[in-house]
Amino acid sequence: MQAYNEVSFCDMIFEGMRNLKCCLGLALLFLLYACSKEKKTPPPAPVPASFSFNTLKVNGVYNGFVYKGVTTPSTIKLSFSAPVNPNSVTNSITFKSNAGAAISYNTAYQNNDSTIVITPVGLQPITPYTLSVSTGLLNAGGGSLQSALTVQLTTAIDTTNKFPVITDNQLLDLVQSQTFKYFYDFGHPISGLALERNTSGNVVTTGGSGFGIMAIVTGVNRQFITRAQGVLRMQKIVAFLKNNAQTFHGAFPHWMDGVTGAVVPFSTQDDGADLVETSYLMQGLLTARQYFNGAATDETTLRADINTLWNNVEWDWFRQNNQNTLFWHWSPNYGWSTNMQVNGWDEALITYVLAASSTTHAVPKIVYDNGWAGNGSMKNGNTYYGVKLPLGPPDGGPLFFAHYSFLGINPNGLTDAYAGYDVQNKAHAMINYNYCVANPNSNYGYGTNCWGLTASDIQNGYTASSPTNDVGVIAPTAAISSLPYTPVQSMQALRFFYYKLGDKMWGPYGFYDAFNLDNPWFANSDLAIDEGPIIVMIENYRSGLLWNLFMSCPEVNSGMKNLGFQSPNLH
Repeated sequence: MQAYNEVSFCDMIFEGMRNLKCCLGLALLFLLYACSKEKKTPPPAPVPASFSFNTLKVNGVYNGFVYKGVTTPSTIKLSFSAPVNPNSVTNSITFKSNAGAAISYNTAYQNNDSTIVITPVGLQPITPYTLSVSTGLLNAGGGSLQSALTVQLTTAIDTTNKFPVITDNQLLDLVQSQTFKYFYDFGHPISGLALERNTSGNVVTTGGSGFGIMAIVTGVNRQFITRAQGVLRMQKIVAFLKNNAQTFHGAFPHWMDGVTGAVVPFSTQDDGADLVETSYLMQGLLTARQYFNGAATDETTLRADINTLWNNVEWDWFRQNNQNTLFWHWSPNYGWSTNMQVNGWDEALITYVLAASSTTHAVPKIVYDNGWAGNGSMKNGNTYYGVKLPLGPPDGGPLFFAHYSFLGINPNGLTDAYAGYDVQNKAHAMINYNYCVANPNSNYGYGTNCWGLTASDIQNGYTASSPTNDVGVIAPTAAISSLPYTPVQSMQALRFFYYKLGDKMWGPYGFYDAFNLDNPWFANSDLAIDEGPIIVMIENYRSGLLWNLFMSCPEVNSGMKNLGFQSPNLH
């Protein structure tokens, strides 16, 4: 019994040892398995090193990321801190026009593939483009570009001539005849008056029609139409003004409906008389009266009807209760609420000249001295861009100041207590020219051939451009209408507008209104108040026709003398 128990006890010891070995074995196997699993996990893959943009050159020049006047064919070189992977270029570099059209380009590589040479295909002149490089661009090791970049490019003017070269006299003939069509061919079919612009429907413009009447006189004199055709058009215009047009104390509104003659409000409170616009109309009518001087009934009646319109204007009433100044507007609904005085120096000298010249409602000299001249406060006397300016705002203001009143008033030899007016207008035009040549705002295209800041359309709007309000927009009327003052500079501009920009700026009625070469934009609009001075001032430059006619008015001679003007052209 004891022996059995001893054996059993020994067996139990051995069995325990075997179990312990199994446990130790299992634990060892587990440790070996765990170690083997840990050893099989690969280490993290190394991240490819990124790279950066270094330099940029467009046609061999570095100028930041904006380039204007880029000549074609063009070469853009982009250099980086490491060689690039050519396979990543197509999907990471885009070249587009601002309209969104994709531009194809060729690529080459330099500097051990760290410089990409891009040559775009088929770029158009005076067109903006955008070159974009995304972070999808990879280097040879697979690293990404650290930061995206964008390059803005605007191509240069195409300097080839768009039309055959003709003599300057032929060019002036062409510009006058083409511009004439705006007022004759495109005149309102019912009233015969000038449409405010080529998209204005039935809206006709009072001042622009005055300019248009002077254009009709020019057209007859240049034989673009016959005298009989000119008389017929003038009869239509004058009959409409006399019988249909709405007036206020003899003065006309800024805009009218060309069918009914009713006011089309220029603004909420400007829904009645506009004395300055009326003066432009009367300037044209008096010029036509002097031109159509025949003894036949048609011309005799035409002159009589013009005199009726002229004598009906109550210039003195616009003193607003006998103040010593003239007021621009009066409204049947708002009265004198705009309270806008006609003060110099601006485009309205003609308003005071005609108000003083009226034989029925004249104003005395004190109204001119106080209201217009501000008793001398309109004087300037400072020098701008090397030219001394007798009158007006700093840098002269928009150039229409030197045009609108002087379609009829001859400034040559004209003086009064405040200025010599040929000196004034020549100085104004030269300051405008010199400013554009100096080009302090670095507007692309400005220079000796491309200048002229005045009121015109701009992209999505309208503004009175000047050296103190320069938005990069050039209006052909500014330089061309300055021909009598700056003949050399104005002819340079005229040739440029026609020969170099003619594919974009020359239309059925002559030059379109304005353009911007810096942020490319070209108007497709024609405005009567910009077209009119072109044909009229070209004619004054060539023959003095409109100056001679207007200054021959006996009332104008008396009125200007009463204001203290002196001139060899006053009789």
